[in-house]
Parts: sequence; structure tokens; C-alpha cells
Amino acid sequence: MTALTTISGFDRIGEENAFAVLARATALAAEGKDIINLGIGQPDFKTPDHIVEAAIKALRDGHHGYTPATGILPLREAVAADIHQRYDATVSPDNIMIMPGGKVTMYAAILLFGQPGAEILYPDPGFPIYRSMIEFTGATPIPVPIREENSFAFSAEETLSLITDKTRLIIINSPANPTGGVTPKAEIDALVAGLVNRPDIAIMSDEIYDRMTYDGEQHVSLLGYPEIRDRLIVLNGWSKTYAMTGWRMGWSVWPDALYDKVRKLAVNAWSCVNAPAQYAGIAALTGPQDAVAEMMTAFDHRRHIVVERLNQLPGVSCAVPKGAFYAFPNIKQTGWRAKQLASALLEEAGVATIGGPDFGILGEGYIRLSYANSAENIERAITRMADFMEQTKAP
Repeated sequence: MTALTTISGFDRIGEENAFAVLARATALAAEGKDIINLGIGQPDFKTPDHIVEAAIKALRDGHHGYTPATGILPLREAVAADIHQRYDATVSPDNIMIMPGGKVTMYAAILLFGQPGAEILYPDPGFPIYRSMIEFTGATPIPVPIREENSFAFSAEETLSLITDKTRLIIINSPANPTGGVTPKAEIDALVAGLVNRPDIAIMSDEIYDRMTYDGEQHVSLLGYPEIRDRLIVLNGWSKTYAMTGWRMGWSVWPDALYDKVRKLAVNAWSCVNAPAQYAGIAALTGPQDAVAEMMTAFDHRRHIVVERLNQLPGVSCAVPKGAFYAFPNIKQTGWRAKQLASALLEEAGVATIGGPDFGILGEGYIRLSYANSAENIERAITRMADFMEQTKAP
């Protein structure tokens, strides 16, 4: 036995296969192949200029050092003001934590509640890091089915039925990755009502796509439910809304009882968030929002193209996504297994997608397409998919 063989726990940790697909797509492109990437979940727009300039100014003004582990106060105040303006909810800056990306909030929340013997409920299909981190902590992951027949919204009744005396945390995500589903207010009301008398259960609401809804759908933030605020964790950030994925900027809201625990975790793990990026975050929230509106108009246009074209493919049906920038077409009638099809489309048709099982057991029979790419490329990609699926029989 060596020191390396004594490492425990890490054999349970998974990953996000979208990055593996991105790496393979990049490698194929380096070989000279024409690859259209509908796999990775990031806006294909540049960060708006005024946000970039705010970071540059911060650097020139000498903001080169450490900041408080919780984030600079002006940024936390800007987040609190934005929450109040959009959701009419009052949150103290002293309950807001600035994070190096959205995943860190997941990590911290699941680490706090995950331990052997505990159960954590999470959406399936859903963001793969939920289950990965739950398993890493030794807790038992309990999938909450996200069903196409329910418009890819979670069911409050079904979620509540999965609660046991071992349940410690419930994770919800709306608008959702990978399905594009948006859970209506009635379901959220019912979930909250069912949790009011369960003070032993915490809730983490992943609202990173909160400003990305369509067709008049309105995002319902759990911050609007004061009856659960004493055990509510909200995950959000700048990555999707402001095309800032590479800036690694997230924010989260924590109840009083957990805030100092997370602050200590920050001190031990990441110290603080990049200083000039925090000033860029202020500019994003307080500056003009025109670029956000323009981006959403483009996404909406592409959404209609994706849905119309996918529904023309043999054996494929695609529900209309109500949020985020993903389509999650049903491929069960094609005869293909989802990951096999995704791999074949990349290797043989030059189209990067993600197989549904990468998002959970219930993802079989689906693939995910990101329409964070140009309308022209989306048209080309689905034409390639059509040609491939007409010419190639499922194994």
C-alpha cells in the first residue's frame, strides 16, 4: 500500500461530461474537421463592453489584492438591490456571499448537509454536479423525476412523497438545465406549503437561469417565500445572464445559521473572489441591461428554429423549452441509445450534443442541444443531423 492508495472518497466523484465533449470537439477541430458545437452551455456572446471596462478600471485603480471572503460590500449591496427590484424581496447584504462561480454554492450547500446516512433530493434529469457532489459526501442521492409529460417541471406532490426522516436537503432548479423546463408558481407554492412544517429540511434553489424565460413565463424565486427563508439557500450569478462564464462570478443567499460556516469555508478553500471581477459584477447589475435583452431576443429566435427543425427529424420530438437555452428532444423512436447517438453525431456528423444520461438515469431517450450558437450554425447542425440519421441505422 502506498500513500496514493489510501485516498478515499474521490472514487465517488463524477464530472460534467459537457466539458469532455467540448475537449473532444476542440480536438477534432484541431485536426481540421468542421465541428458545430451545440454541447457546451455558455452564451456565444461577448461580455458587454461596460462590464469589461469596469474590470479594467478596477485594475488601473489598484484593486489588486485580497477582498473580504464574503465579497466586497458594494457588490453585495448591488446584489441585494437587484433582488429587491426584481422580486420585491428584502435580503441583507450580510446574507449574500460572492462565489467564484455557481458550482461553488452547490459544493458548499451539499457539503454542509451531505454525510453518510443523510439523503439529498435532486432533479433527474438535472445538472450532473448535484449527484456527483452528493455521492462525494457519502450521502444518498434521491432523484426527483423531471418528466416530459409534466412539461419538464418538477411535481411538488412527487417531490414531497420522496421525503423521509433521513432527508436533509432538497435541490430544485428552474429554469432548468438540461430540459429548459420552467416550474409554474402553483407547484412551487405547493412545495413550500409541504415544507413549512419540516424545519429539519433545507432547500437549495438553483436560479442561475432566472432571467432566461420565454412566452410570458415568469421565474418564481424562492426568495419570495419568507416562511422558508431560515433554511433557504439560493444560487445565482453572472455567468449566463451577462455572458460571463469565464469570469467565475456567482452569488448566493444564505440563512443566518449557515452564513458564517460558509464564510469559514471560503477562508479555507478559495480566500476570496478575483477583485476586479467583483467591480465588473457591480457594473453588470447597475449598468445598462440592453445587451441582456438583445441576447434573449436572439435566444428566442434560435429556440423556435431548434424546435421546428428537430421536430422534422425522423423519430424525434421536441417539447418547446420555456427557459434557459437548451432543447431536450426525445429520440426514443429513433432506435438509438442517447449517448451512442451523441457520440456518433460528433464523430461522424461534426455536431456536438450531450447524451441525456449524462444528466441522470431518466435522461435516457433524450439528448441536449444548446442553442447558444448562431442561427446559421444551428440550421447547419440540424441539417447534418437529419442527413446522418436518414443514412445511418441505429446499431
